[in-house]
Amino acid sequence: MKIQVNKLNSMILVLLLTFSCVRVGDPVPKAAEKPRLKSIMESGILRVVTDFNSSSYFIYRGQPMGYQYEMLQELSDYLGVKLEVSVNNDLQEKIEMLNSNKVDLVAVNLTVTKERREEVEFTVPHAQTCQVLVQRKPDNWDRLSNRSLEDSLLRNQLDLAEKTVWVQKNSAYAERLANLSDEIGYPIHIRETDDGVEDLIAKVASGEIEFTVCDEITAQINESYYNNLDIATPVSFPQSLAWALPKGATDLKEAIDTWLTDFKKTSKYASIHRKYFESKKSAERLDSDFFTNISGKISPYDAMIKEFSKEIGWDWRLVASMIYQESRFNPQATSWAGAYGLMQLMPATGKRFGVSPQSPAKMQIKAGLNFISWLNDRFLDIQDQDERKKFILAGYNVGLGHVLDARALALKHGKNPNVWDDHVAEFILLKSDPRYYNDPVVKYGYCRGTETYKYVADIMDRYTHYQNLIP
Repeated sequence: MKIQVNKLNSMILVLLLTFSCVRVGDPVPKAAEKPRLKSIMESGILRVVTDFNSSSYFIYRGQPMGYQYEMLQELSDYLGVKLEVSVNNDLQEKIEMLNSNKVDLVAVNLTVTKERREEVEFTVPHAQTCQVLVQRKPDNWDRLSNRSLEDSLLRNQLDLAEKTVWVQKNSAYAERLANLSDEIGYPIHIRETDDGVEDLIAKVASGEIEFTVCDEITAQINESYYNNLDIATPVSFPQSLAWALPKGATDLKEAIDTWLTDFKKTSKYASIHRKYFESKKSAERLDSDFFTNISGKISPYDAMIKEFSKEIGWDWRLVASMIYQESRFNPQATSWAGAYGLMQLMPATGKRFGVSPQSPAKMQIKAGLNFISWLNDRFLDIQDQDERKKFILAGYNVGLGHVLDARALALKHGKNPNVWDDHVAEFILLKSDPRYYNDPVVKYGYCRGTETYKYVADIMDRYTHYQNLIP
């Protein structure tokens, strides 16, 4: 009888293991994972990957800009979380980042296809477009009649037979050309490359390659810059463009769909769309020395910033972000309090480091970085150099004494005096409250800490964008 009971128990165990939704050795099922939106709200960060190009995300005159970037800023404000942007122009790598939980959202002009729906969830469309052939007009195009110009260009998709078309690797454009090749019954020689879409458009314009394919929105922006391009030949029917989410992220999809459906009806959305896709200033940006994606430059003072940043061991991009915050790279800038120049030094500080409002830009930058070096020596007890930089920035903005007071308050209230975010920064904010600025550990009294808190946060945030887009 005992043997029979043991056999019965064994059979029950086998059945349980066979039919249970969680079997021994299996990974935890997706349903057991924390809902994606809840995870984002708890962390306070929305992690996004996007493209870097002349419409999605770029730096212009020192400021991060772009259609996708501004839309994402609006979304993160709606959710009440911080936006964390990374860049990658390889579509397959972006999808892998999404599915390996490195990001929460792929925010690009992603065409919605049946095959992609098997890999990702899509938001409601944020735009519609079609794919177009980008080709070069003849050298004498501006002297040709309309009829002669049309005759010189490829207008029938059948004429792509045996032609070589260069496209970005792992893109929807390669997929579309492969399908088009099947449809016309002749081979189209598709050359996939690591070059970005806009690099390929530039190569068509210069004559290095004959054809590429991209979405009409990107083509229109670049056509305004390269007047020898033609983009009037479609190679696809109209397609919806959407953002991609991980499979199963139902709560996040519902939140984004609700926001996006309502936001597209607003004047703010119309303004963003007009700014990047309808304004003639797009060509001005692309032609500017300070369109960073092309020129690699942030300001007219990059060489000086690099030279003096190296002397104090700081990344020049962090110093550039700071100077943008101080003066928007204007050497004649003055503040109501008397601060002046690129580095907005107060008169007493400028005198200490040998400059005046009439000093040339190079001397202003050198004096400002000497002041940073002086502040660095006052925070040497903070071992983490990245943390120390935040304290130095705060000291540069509000004065050393107020930062030392905030550190003393942090220590008294059980916070870490060597960590800025969520520790000392909290007490910079509280130094406008008499319960704190009258505390015996405080030596320098009241300060309006909100300005300093925002100053550090803005510089570090902009620095992240510079790191994303500037080698």
